[in-house]
Amino acid sequence: MADETEIQAGAPADAIPGAEGQGERRGRGGRGRGGNDRGGDRGGRGRDGRGRRDDRRGAEEQGEELIEKLVHINRVSKTVKGGKRFGFAALVVVGDGKGRAGFGHGKAREVPEAISKATAAAKKAMVRVPLREGRTLHHDGNGHFGAGRVTVRTAPPGTGIIAGGPMRAIFESLGVADVVTKSVGTSNPYNMIRATFEALKDQTSPKSVSQRRGKKIADLLGRGGASAPVAEAEAAAITE
Repeated sequence: MADETEIQAGAPADAIPGAEGQGERRGRGGRGRGGNDRGGDRGGRGRDGRGRRDDRRGAEEQGEELIEKLVHINRVSKTVKGGKRFGFAALVVVGDGKGRAGFGHGKAREVPEAISKATAAAKKAMVRVPLREGRTLHHDGNGHFGAGRVTVRTAPPGTGIIAGGPMRAIFESLGVADVVTKSVGTSNPYNMIRATFEALKDQTSPKSVSQRRGKKIADLLGRGGASAPVAEAEAAAITE
């Protein structure tokens, strides 16, 4: 009897006499008690729903292709008991190449985490800059932040991006193909980028000015010395 008991204890459920019926009764009992199972189904549907929403949100973020430029990484150290503790600060510029750009900075113990924080901050702080013909600025501008002073100027086709360091990263991510810039004062990348964005925020397009003043775009362009046909052609080419 001892051997037979051991065989029954170690055998699979199908090999034990009467186990199948007991399993069915247990299953029916579980379904009969029911509240927990149905609640689990509802919970499962809720979790699946949240998962689908997260997937859609991720798909939307992936659908928008952004240009990410790492401008500067700074390593700092703090002396503590037992040695030094290192940290990293990252400065990132993000743009869509179609007139929107932003910058952000993040701090963390590891470089990848600092870059990801800076990228997330840059995406939240993106601003729109009107572009002329989708390649250059509408007019010249000046920006000032701290000890940094920058000048940005519109340029004819084929000029390229005449800018260095952090300013070049901004215009490449912004989608500007022709621009001339000059930075005077500090070479601190944080101040240079903030001064550049101050200059870009002052950019206005003829379309926005005409809406604000209640005039036609061709009339505004004609006051600059252009003939009526040329002004009308330029006004028709302006999209923003």
